[in-house]
Amino acid sequence: MQRRTHTANLCRDLATALMARGWMMATAESCTGGLIAGACTDLSGSSNWFERGFVTYSNQAKTELLGVDAALITRDGAVSASVARAMVLGALQKAPVRAAVAVTGVAGPTGGTAAKPVGTVWFGWNVDGVVHTEMRRFDGDRAAVRAATVEHALAGLLARLPAHPKPDTA
Repeated sequence: MQRRTHTANLCRDLATALMARGWMMATAESCTGGLIAGACTDLSGSSNWFERGFVTYSNQAKTELLGVDAALITRDGAVSASVARAMVLGALQKAPVRAAVAVTGVAGPTGGTAAKPVGTVWFGWNVDGVVHTEMRRFDGDRAAVRAATVEHALAGLLARLPAHPKPDTA
């Protein structure tokens, strides 16, 4: 219950920050299967700041919906900095937004490897054209990994928004 409340508070803060700028956001999600978009749209009035979400669970979906190069996935794996970056850039190309977040990871309990154990998640954030990627490893079962991923994705986007909003007037 505590994590759920924290996630709701992050969504409220993110909503306030985006609306102060007149911006919309998008999500590109793999391991969370739409949970980030769901958390955002749980908030009434989210259509004022949440534009769309892409659930790209399969590699084919990443390629078809976000334009992620299949060769990149083959070379680096779906759970990688390069794919998280390509996913967030794809979301920005497909949606009229200034802010986006992408996640790709191994939620478990299966699918982990020595190099990418269960709980490994790559994040991509793009705020007004600036891309950041980051890898985190979360402990716990599948639900815990996914919940922690949602929370970190939202907090990361909020933290990357400029400190002093200048609303768009166009």
